[in-house]
Amino acid sequence: MNERPIRLVIADDHPVVRDGLAAMFASAPGFEVLGQAADGAEAVRLVQRLRPDVVLMDLRMPGMDGLGAITELNRLGVTARVLVLTTYDNDSHVLPAIEAGATGYLLKDSPREELLRGARAAARGETVLSPTVAARLLSRMRSPAPQLLSQRELEVLQLVAAGNTNREAADRLFITEATVKSHLLNLYAKLGVKDRAAAVTEAFNRGLLVPRDPGRP
Repeated sequence: MNERPIRLVIADDHPVVRDGLAAMFASAPGFEVLGQAADGAEAVRLVQRLRPDVVLMDLRMPGMDGLGAITELNRLGVTARVLVLTTYDNDSHVLPAIEAGATGYLLKDSPREELLRGARAAARGETVLSPTVAARLLSRMRSPAPQLLSQRELEVLQLVAAGNTNREAADRLFITEATVKSHLLNLYAKLGVKDRAAAVTEAFNRGLLVPRDPGRP
């Protein structure tokens, strides 16, 4: 009895690229192309409706881009594996895509057999990385990560987490209230949040703040 083919949705804003990928996978044994999307929002709708096994996702698309689509699919709890196919392999694209939930990351100029193997591996839930991307991630892991928040921003956040107002934090740090507000705005941007409560929550999630032991003074 033949195994069920791996069902695909292809998301790319260039029709020629979409059609080329669709033709390549449709002609390969063990694959079925369910649909194509020209942007991230359309990809999310198609994936929810068609329930593919793997989504081949470009990153740079108009409207909702690939990263936004990956984030939204992850938020929705979609089980389809996302395999990024893009021309970009720098840190600003690779790491956010993987952190957002992508199963793999291959470059569009990868050989045909590598793309087919990658899609099969992604369908099995295996991590798929092109050699250049794998080397970049390995280098990043070996290098010490830059400190996200400055020492002063971390001090401000610790005081805010402890329940201090901006004025109280300023007094304790011997700086102006305006400076405290400036530090808060900077750390909001770095953490990707919009208010104090969200900043504290995100900082705990990232391990930047450690819950206080109630048994300690």
